[in-house]
Amino acid sequence: MSTTVEVKRNTARVLEELKRKYGVKSIDATVRRLISKAENIPDSKFGSHPEMTAFRREDEAKLHEL
Repeated sequence: MSTTVEVKRNTARVLEELKRKYGVKSIDATVRRLISKAENIPDSKFGSHPEMTAFRREDEAKLHEL
């Protein structure tokens, strides 16, 4: 599930620059990296594998049995 977070344009530009610097695919991954660095939280606490691609809605439907 996604949400929208309002930031100033300058902040968005900085996040885009950090996204390129960190070599991640999304602003979400950038923010997670910044949180991890600020709080000294290991990536494993985010429950993700660095090489795993994000789930798509189609994937979610296939993986859940009704």
